[in-house]
Amino acid sequence: MASTVWRQLPVLIAVLAAGVACSSDAPDSGTPRVATLSSAGSTPSASAAAERPRERLDTTPEEAEAMRRPYDKCLTENGAPSKSDSVRLTGAARDKAAKKFEAANRICEPLYLPLPPWEKDPANPEAKDFARDVVTCIKGKGVRYVEVSEDGINLSFGGKNNHAESIRKGLDVLPDCEREVAARN
Repeated sequence: MASTVWRQLPVLIAVLAAGVACSSDAPDSGTPRVATLSSAGSTPSASAAAERPRERLDTTPEEAEAMRRPYDKCLTENGAPSKSDSVRLTGAARDKAAKKFEAANRICEPLYLPLPPWEKDPANPEAKDFARDVVTCIKGKGVRYVEVSEDGINLSFGGKNNHAESIRKGLDVLPDCEREVAARN
């Protein structure tokens, strides 16, 4: 009997230690804490990132403008000059305004600037494939001069000579091709 107790002693110590560790996490009410979506990752940066909107391929200009309002408001609240003020500035005043904008943007961009559609997001490992497939679709609709830009995600229309018809037609068929490619994936 004594040998059984000695063999089980490490297990009993481990159980008691786990019990003590768990009880130290419990709130004063005696209710044990359970990990939930609201309690997990409740750091300010995680919650702020969760609020950052993401554009969609079919986002309308009105929706995009509405998504940018919190970002624009944040810029203003953090001392960035308005767009109309920036246009009128020259020389040293323009440089000073640019520095104010950069400082405000460092605060506001990671919190409020809308993220690009997932298909065009550099964080998406398949974004470059999406861009190549969209180019193939656009060329299939008769656009001669279109290619994936150097960044591998954006598109370039018109070629070296800025071929006006390729630019116009490419921009016209772009939304349809993006939707077609997204629907296939």
